[in-house]
Amino acid sequence: MAKRTAGGKHNLSGDWTISGVMSQVDSLSDSLQKGGTGRKKNLHVDCARISNIDMSGLQLLHVWIECARMRGISPQLVNLPDGMQETIRRLGLGKCFTDSYPDAA
Repeated sequence: MAKRTAGGKHNLSGDWTISGVMSQVDSLSDSLQKGGTGRKKNLHVDCARISNIDMSGLQLLHVWIECARMRGISPQLVNLPDGMQETIRRLGLGKCFTDSYPDAA
């Protein structure tokens, strides 16, 4: 689930595997709708509460990040759990996240 907090921060949580990713779509979509457009905004995306993630979840997160960029928002992933970092590396997806998470490369 994506929850917007004060100060340009989003908290992501829950199951981001193929079995849980559909429940994430609506909250991500809502968060972009409320994010607006206009001047460049920084957005910290806190991933600490993501309990599990796989290729499906990473694909959704990547698309959401790109959609945010098209709206003038500059997302920065923070607090990635070790399991999430390992999944990014294991699947060879580091290049997909280098702009939003420099340690992914």
